[in-house]
Amino acid sequence: MAAAALLLVMMQLMWSAEAQVAVGAGPPTGCPDRCGNVSVPFPFGIRDGCHLEGFRLTCDATRSPPRLMLGNGTLQVVEISLANSTVRAVDVAGAANMTFGTIDGNGTWAGVGYDSDGPYVVSETRNQLLVTGCNVLVTLQGSSSNDIVGCSSFCSNNDRWTGTVLSIPGDKCSGLGCCKTPIPIGRPSYHVQLKNLDFSREQDGKVPNAVRIAELEWFDRFADKLLNSSESSLQLPVPVVLDWAVASTAVITPGVPQFDNSSCPTAGRGACLSSNSFCRNVTGNYRTGYVCRCEEGYDGNPYVAGGCRDIDECKLPGKCYGQCTNTPGSFVCRCPRGARGNASIQNDCVPTLGLTIGIGIGSGAGLFLLALGVVFLTRKIKHRRARLLRQKFFKQNRGHLLQQLVSQKADIAERMIIPLVELEKATNNFDESRELGGGGHGVVYKGILSDLHVVAIKKSKVAIQREINEFINEVAILSQINHRNVVKLFGCCLETEVPLLVYEFISNGTLYHHLHVEGSISLVWKDRLRIATETARALAYLHSAVSFPIIHRDVKSHNILLDGSLTTKVSDFGASRCIPVEQTGVTTAIQGTLGYLDPMYYYTGRLTEKSDVYSFGVVLIELLTRKKPYSYRSFEDDSSLVAHFSALLSQDNLGDILDPQVMEEGGQEVKEVAKLAVVCVKLRAEERPIMRQVEMTLESTLSSFSPQNVLHSESRNISNENQVLRSPLAIDGIGMESTRQYSLEEEYLLSSRYPR
Repeated sequence: MAAAALLLVMMQLMWSAEAQVAVGAGPPTGCPDRCGNVSVPFPFGIRDGCHLEGFRLTCDATRSPPRLMLGNGTLQVVEISLANSTVRAVDVAGAANMTFGTIDGNGTWAGVGYDSDGPYVVSETRNQLLVTGCNVLVTLQGSSSNDIVGCSSFCSNNDRWTGTVLSIPGDKCSGLGCCKTPIPIGRPSYHVQLKNLDFSREQDGKVPNAVRIAELEWFDRFADKLLNSSESSLQLPVPVVLDWAVASTAVITPGVPQFDNSSCPTAGRGACLSSNSFCRNVTGNYRTGYVCRCEEGYDGNPYVAGGCRDIDECKLPGKCYGQCTNTPGSFVCRCPRGARGNASIQNDCVPTLGLTIGIGIGSGAGLFLLALGVVFLTRKIKHRRARLLRQKFFKQNRGHLLQQLVSQKADIAERMIIPLVELEKATNNFDESRELGGGGHGVVYKGILSDLHVVAIKKSKVAIQREINEFINEVAILSQINHRNVVKLFGCCLETEVPLLVYEFISNGTLYHHLHVEGSISLVWKDRLRIATETARALAYLHSAVSFPIIHRDVKSHNILLDGSLTTKVSDFGASRCIPVEQTGVTTAIQGTLGYLDPMYYYTGRLTEKSDVYSFGVVLIELLTRKKPYSYRSFEDDSSLVAHFSALLSQDNLGDILDPQVMEEGGQEVKEVAKLAVVCVKLRAEERPIMRQVEMTLESTLSSFSPQNVLHSESRNISNENQVLRSPLAIDGIGMESTRQYSLEEEYLLSSRYPR
């Protein structure tokens, strides 16, 4: 028995040693560094043995996407900043928990728990105390009931304060129905005292009494909801910013300076493991500790060995306009030989030849000749510099790609290469009033060329290699595509640091904006069915009718444009990939839009044509329901749009989710399209049809859509070709097994079978 007890104690000690990383040891290999959409850098960790003491976070994988949680389970982390030593979180609990007596109330805010020695406190500079209510005084207190700060909110009997507050430009909280004040002492938790200043309670019910600790300027964005008398506003998630520090320790007496405010280790580097990092003390009214920073000229993670890496300033725009030499932690910027000035200022380097000649010529005729020579030389240098710059940008922007195209078709250069001056004239020097919008791959401008063609011009946001590669990728793909349902490429401009694409202007916006409009009426069902058919036709063309099959990789309603006659134009090929004929797929970094992204591609990183099929299936469901796939959650089990739609179809209960307009205008073909959509979004890629089959099925459904055929759709004759195409889809046999693919067990099985 004694030996067993000793063994148990040893195992507990080993478990405790492995639960966290000792300061100065650094993270072990194999630690996960991401939860859903949030990066989790060390010293944080989501697994035992992967974090410093107090920096353990929880990854809730039962959600889609997974959520990163902190503290008592109500704070969802959305961003971690090593440079600012902050954590930005969303308090899903909403307002502070309050208990009300006959008149007054008290409560707590404990988003990060009650552990006073933890690393987190509420940021004093990025948050504020926010109170809503009528004639109330709220006081924020520390653990020993010491008052920290407070404010009062009033409502007048004669004023219609709600309309007054909402009509004030800028600040929406000025003491009428709400009040706000900075928080001078950052703590992990607070006590809250609420005192009613009007014992008659005549203003009760105008606005809920609520106390929140919220990020600055958050109230102004949601003032109309927070000042609403509905109690549902109490559950509105609240963003809050937390400061954190290593070796955080509460001071003995808050607000009283300590004799030794130094928290950085006196021996060794402590948690600052990178050789190009330094330690900075953290002191305040509540706690002491320290954080690590990369030295100037370095960037990265100072908490891991080699984490702070040298910044190549020569690759950053606006740093140097001459000859740049990168050095460790800095850079040297000089004017070219034969010029002088400040090379860090654009156009400040000027040739010294004119000054040398001017000193040697003293006569008026010489000065005149010198002036002519300077003008001539300046123009020559300017033209030479512009020519060299254009050549540099042409090479940098992968101009050899168009040179290869020219060798195959002699007219491509004349047709596709458009001078920069032409585009500047077409867009009034890229005036902001000409902006049509922006996306993940750049900003789009509207322009009119000299031949009176109305065009859309796409300009990358920043001149980085990945954006340039995506630009050239889109040029290569669109140059070989000729299809009425794919946006047409007019040409491109490679004479600027940021390359430009010029393609046909589509006047009627995106399918997304036509579907998700205010009101109950959107696109008629016949148009939705035709748009789906034309989109499938374009994707089938990309997959099977070009020399190299093309996978779009970002099929969504935002990238489906509509012209004046509502004809479909598939756009935005910046993320697309070509696949050699002899291959069935390629392994790439995950790229796409949540809600439309193929789960098999997300887990395996292997991109196939079936990934586009899945995304198209989500678009079909969006057409049928007018629900947004990336934000939809069902009330029953918080499941995604795809899972909820599949479940309702298996229960023959689509009426709970279909757009009422579709139910009213559609007939039997609505259920056919719904079955086709569920087959397209099957979890296993091999169970999905190819886009050619999807296209033919929709063509058949569209051809049967008429007032007469709607009543007799069950008895219409189906051609032999369509029977062959419809057979592998198996859309008539959807049962409960088609919905179980989205169960939690299947997700874990897929995750273990294809680890990422």
